[in-house]
Amino acid sequence: MAGVRNVISTLTAEGQEVMGPDILLWHYPNNDILNGSLLTVESNHFCVLKSRGAILNVYETGQFAVETPQNPIFGSIQQAFYGGQSPWQYEALYVNRAKLVLKTNGMALSREMAELSYVVDYYIHVDTKEDAVLLVQHMPYRGHALTTDDVNNYAGPVIEQAINQIIQVTPLEQVNERIHDITQLVGQHLQEFLATYGIHLNTVKVLVMPRDERMKALISLKAFGLSELDAVRHYVAMILADRGVVSAPNMAIGQPFNIGSAVPTTAVGQFANASAPQAAPRLASDGSHA
Repeated sequence: MAGVRNVISTLTAEGQEVMGPDILLWHYPNNDILNGSLLTVESNHFCVLKSRGAILNVYETGQFAVETPQNPIFGSIQQAFYGGQSPWQYEALYVNRAKLVLKTNGMALSREMAELSYVVDYYIHVDTKEDAVLLVQHMPYRGHALTTDDVNNYAGPVIEQAINQIIQVTPLEQVNERIHDITQLVGQHLQEFLATYGIHLNTVKVLVMPRDERMKALISLKAFGLSELDAVRHYVAMILADRGVVSAPNMAIGQPFNIGSAVPTTAVGQFANASAPQAAPRLASDGSHA
C-alpha cells in the first residue's frame, strides 16, 4: 500500500495528463487516498472529495492534505483492521473546468417532409465549485470517466426537439433564412437543460443542409436565379458533362441536339405503315384467294 503522504493527481505514472479535451469528469481509480494524502489540483480543474458517498469538500487550484473526519467508532475499526489506514476511505473526482467543444448531428424534416441533416457544435464549461457538486450529484458516469460523448447522449434529444420545432413548420427553401431563430432556440433549450448538471453553455453553432445530394445541388442552382425547370435541366446537363456526353449544353438550354446543322426527319407515315398489322388474305367461294 502506498505511503500516507502519497500524492493524488491527474497525471499518469509517465507524467501524462488524463484530463484531455474529451474528459469532463475523472474518478481517481486507485484506493490509496488515505488520511494525510496530498490532493493536487491543476488550475483548470476542480477536485470533489467524497467519503462513503458523502461530499466532504471541493478544492480549487493547489495542493491539499486529506484529513480524517472526527469519528471515534470508525477510528477504532480503522486501527484494528488496517493499522490506521482504510482503503476506499476517500474518493477524488476531478472536474474539468476548461471550455470543451461538443458536436452532434441528426436528421429533421421540413414542412414538405424533405429530409434535412443538421450539425450542431456547442461549447460548455463548469464555472464554480457549486457547479462541480451539481455535476457529481446529477450526471452519472460509467467506469472512471465522464466523457463529452456521454454528455452528448443526454443533450442530443434536446437539440433535436428544438431544431424540429422550427424546421417542421418551415418550407425547405426558407430553412436557412431562419437559421438565426433555430440557433437561438437550440441555445435556450440547451442552456436550461445543462444547468441542471452544473454545466454552462458558451456558444452554439447550427448548420442545416438537405440530406439528399441532388436536392442540395438543385437548391444551389436555384440560388443563381434559375427557375425550377432550368435548375433541373442544368443539373442533368452537369451529370451528362461529367460522363462526357456531347449533348450536355443542349440539355442545359432545352434545345435538341443536331449533327452538322442537319435535322434528320422521317415521315411519320413510314413508321405507321411499317407498324400496322397486315390483313389476312380472304378466300373466294371457290377456294381461291380473293
